[in-house]
Amino acid sequence: MTGFAIGIDGGGTSCRAAVADRTGNILGTGKAGAANIMSDPEGALANIVESAKAAFQGAGLPVSDIDKASVVLGVAGANVGPYGARIQASLPFARSRVVTDSLIALQGALGDGDGVVGAFGTGSVYSARRDGKVTEIGGWGFVVGDQASGARLGRDLLEAALLAHDGVYPATPVTTLVMAEFSNDPQKVVEFAHISKPKDFARYAPLVFGHAERNDPVALAIVSKAARDIDDTIQSLLWPECRAICLLGGLAGAYRSRLATSHQTLMAEPKGDALQGAVAFAVDLAREEGVRA
Repeated sequence: MTGFAIGIDGGGTSCRAAVADRTGNILGTGKAGAANIMSDPEGALANIVESAKAAFQGAGLPVSDIDKASVVLGVAGANVGPYGARIQASLPFARSRVVTDSLIALQGALGDGDGVVGAFGTGSVYSARRDGKVTEIGGWGFVVGDQASGARLGRDLLEAALLAHDGVYPATPVTTLVMAEFSNDPQKVVEFAHISKPKDFARYAPLVFGHAERNDPVALAIVSKAARDIDDTIQSLLWPECRAICLLGGLAGAYRSRLATSHQTLMAEPKGDALQGAVAFAVDLAREEGVRA
């Protein structure tokens, strides 16, 4: 193995990177902005590289040496069309591999073991490993997917606020609060929706959960549907002998107690997070290249 290994978790709100030595020991970490390779590929590339540089700086390593590193980037959209290949071709590292965010989440949570993993942050994605075979579900973006993600919760809240404003359904404290933020002007809500990125919608997720805890009908309906979506997706990935379900991401804790009892009984603490999964893959990539050399 030559150089260093960098694992990168490219999220919809922020991009996290960690640089490790040949044993997988993490030497430094770094963070930058969002990595949306489908909606903002140029911005994503800049943030991916910036996070790697920040990790090198955190480790006290020369930033100029990142071009000698082996890098594995896990990011949403890597499995859609040419986006993953395009971003991989643009990365300025010695060796690069772009994989889905679900794959690094799976590796981080389970190591080499079997089980089902769901990751919930700005976006959402699922994966399962059974006897070495990996299945991935979701990661399609909040416009047509990403159920139970922060961005989807925010989108659903804005939709509900507009419906309440139009008198289709009764207003509740959370819809009233949202409309007040936009000066009770539905056109401002629509303008916001058309110019905003997933992370802008995701900032409403804490508001949804907070009001759901206070039994606000709209917030409770949004969260309850999200929990059902999680249960349905997990169930589609389960098999009779499966003994481990892991939830990752910033929203994981908020969902655990809302899932079906049959799924809660299989909940296991993840061994690590998605970033650690990316680091493990990066170390393997560096070793592969070292053997070839």
